[in-house]
Amino acid sequence: MSLIATAQKAIETASPGGAGFIVLGRIAGLHGLQGGLKVYSYTRPAEGILEYTPWYLDFGGAWQAVVRTDAYARQKRLIAYLDGFGDRDRATGLVGADIAVRRAQLRPLQVGEHYWVDLIGLEAYTPTGQHLGSVVGMLDTGANDVLIVRGERDRLVPYVEGVYVRNVDLANRRLVIDWRLDD
Repeated sequence: MSLIATAQKAIETASPGGAGFIVLGRIAGLHGLQGGLKVYSYTRPAEGILEYTPWYLDFGGAWQAVVRTDAYARQKRLIAYLDGFGDRDRATGLVGADIAVRRAQLRPLQVGEHYWVDLIGLEAYTPTGQHLGSVVGMLDTGANDVLIVRGERDRLVPYVEGVYVRNVDLANRRLVIDWRLDD
């Protein structure tokens, strides 16, 4: 098993409106006078968001495709230009907008791989069948990914296959983790 991360925000807002969209980033600010947009990516590596086209932006609750005319990484920043937003004044209204792609745009997974978004909502159990709660989010700590499991209390469980994560059963929406109830 391995995880393909899209980051916590992508998980929390996955499939907005039930339309099969996955949020991969957001417009974080403006760059220059020609409508450049700073992009904050939830993908790993961050430049991965630039591989997807088209992007969909949330305009008042409705996802609309936008055409990227240019995009590049510069000194750990991602900059994008969108058709129809060629100056700073027009681009200003996009700051804060989520960037999504359709689920079908994500690369097919190999056997045993999972996207973070697929783990959200799984019910977590110990190997002996004790219910720990539901997976409500993921964290990227740099060292490893961490499951946020909410039950009678919140638990942070490192996503380490074979050590803590014993089984991921997407079909039955079930996750088996080797974690003591008092941890």
